[in-house]
Parts: sequence; structure tokens; C-alpha cells
Amino acid sequence: MIKYIGSKRLLVPRIVRIVRAFADARRVLDLFSGTARVGHALKGAGFYVIANDHNAYAHVLARCYVQADRDRVTREAEHLIRELSALPPCAGYFTETFCERSRFFHPRNGARIDAIRERIDRRARDGDLDPDVEAVALTSLMEAADRVDSTTGVQMAYLKAWAPRALNDLELRLPRLAAGSGRAVRADAREAAREIECDVAYVDPPYNQHSYLGNYHIWESLVRWDKPQVYGTACKRIDCREYRSDFNSKQRIHAALREVIGGLRARHLVVSFNNEGHITREEMEDVLGARGHVRVIEIDFKRYVGAQIGIYNPNGEKVGKIGHLRNKEMLYIVSEDRDALDRAAALATAGKD
Repeated sequence: MIKYIGSKRLLVPRIVRIVRAFADARRVLDLFSGTARVGHALKGAGFYVIANDHNAYAHVLARCYVQADRDRVTREAEHLIRELSALPPCAGYFTETFCERSRFFHPRNGARIDAIRERIDRRARDGDLDPDVEAVALTSLMEAADRVDSTTGVQMAYLKAWAPRALNDLELRLPRLAAGSGRAVRADAREAAREIECDVAYVDPPYNQHSYLGNYHIWESLVRWDKPQVYGTACKRIDCREYRSDFNSKQRIHAALREVIGGLRARHLVVSFNNEGHITREEMEDVLGARGHVRVIEIDFKRYVGAQIGIYNPNGEKVGKIGHLRNKEMLYIVSEDRDALDRAAALATAGKD
């Protein structure tokens, strides 16, 4: 899966164990699904997962990893990926914007991305492409591009010199699909919380001022394929200037989180948050306490790779020093059933991840 700030890759086994501890858990809502890594793992563990995110690229990832049924789409997806892999390069909007005006990808790979994305778009507009297969193809393309980018992970800036991986050839691969059904939703988190009924809600909101749309604007443009106007050295979508999430605001996140938590139609909650976020542990426990008993699991965590190598400006030049390298990821478990809560907390700290 793509490199992602705030990724819960190392926490996934704990989260799955926690959800399994609730004997009545069948339907799980992943409210801020991002890369759909958590939803994908929960689906693989046998739960019916509803994955929600308001960003288009995240919705596509959820359609691929949560909604698409491996047994139904694999044959068609494999055929399409072979077709796309054989296309000759054809430079267009993507190459001009992200390889020439900026240097996120080598132009050789940019021209292949252009050709592949145009073919997917044409097939979809002609109506001969299953929507879930389209999502699998777009996910394959995003992940292939991610493996040959020239960044430290986020798309706020590119490296001054080509990263070694950027010189590799783009290679499409079939994503690791899961069997069974699920559902992908693209809605505001507050709306989804009010409307989707589930047994367990997993909530992993943004925790600081950095917008996921700004950090991953290339994936948004690649998925939407609306070829937007861009600005700045990083060639961000023009709508990045206007978009402001309450969850990225130190002043507004408290009210937004209270609304989400209060609106959830779930018996049990699992909330992931970071000790560097806009909400303190005490404030989070106060918000969650309205929904039941609360247990908190603290996990020592390596910070995002950018913190390990310093701070870079939009030209890829190092302008800052390395800060602290560890932080705390908090898993808050909430339920009115104290026995179930104790089981979940015990399982969260048992075994190896």
C-alpha cells in the first residue's frame, strides 16, 4: 500500500484483536479510512466493513480493498492490468505537471502513467468497466507510482536529486484483494457517523494542521483525472488553497470530534490518536467518557520518516534539523460493557504485533 503519514500498519494486529474481543461485533465502520489498511485487515478477519473517507483517492482505495470481492473481480482485473501494462507511453497532463513543472516522477514513468490513466478513463466512460475493477486498476496505478516517486513520502515537496527508486520502471501489480463483501462510502465524517449503523466504530481522525488533501494532492488529481489548475512549486490542486477541515484546526477540532463521537451509531468504539495532536489525552477521555467506560493503550511509536531526516523546503533542500524520533500512539477503547472492555484491553496488550 502507498506510503502514508499516520499509517496504522504497525497497529493493525492490535486493532483487529480489540474488535474481535467484542462478541457481538459483526459490522465495523472505519470512519476515516485513508489507505483502507485497517478496513482491509478487518475484512480479512471476517468482519463486514464499511470504509468512509471524503477524499476521492481514499474512496478508491476503500473500493479496492474493502468493497471489491477478490473472487468476483480478480480475473477481469488481471486482464485489465495486463492490457494497461502493455500500453506505449504517451506524455500528457501528468507528465507536464508532475515530471516537468515539478519533479515528483521521472518523465519516462510520467508518460506511462498518462497513457494508463487515459485508458482507464476511456474504458470507464464507455461503460465497459466494472466500477470495482476500475478501483482495483486505479489502486494498482497509485501503488506503482508510489514505488517510483522522488519524495520523502508526502507530496508537499520532491527531492532535489532523483531518489534511486525514481529511476526504476513503473510496474503495475494486482493489489492484495480480500474475499467477501464490504462497502466503501465517500461522505463527511459527521454525516457518516450519524447515518451508518454498526457494532464497532474505528475512528482515526487527522490530528494536526496538515491536510491529507495537501499531503496527497497528486493521488487526488490522478484519481479524479480532472486535470485541475495547480499552484506553487509542488503543483498542488487549486482547491487545496480553499479546503479547510475542522479536524486540521486547533480551534475547531474539539467541537468536530464531539459531534462525530456523539453521532456514532455503534455500541463499541476504538479511537486512534497521537500525543502530538491538537487534543490531549485528558480531553479525549472527557469526550469519549460520554459514550461509556474508557481504556487507554499507549504505544511507543517511531515518528514519520520526514522527522528522521530533517525538514525540507519545496525545492527539496534541507532547512531544518532532526527533532525527536519517537511519539505515543493512543488507542482508546470505549464500551458500556465493562467485561467486554476489559477483554479488549487485555488482548490489545497481548502477543506480538
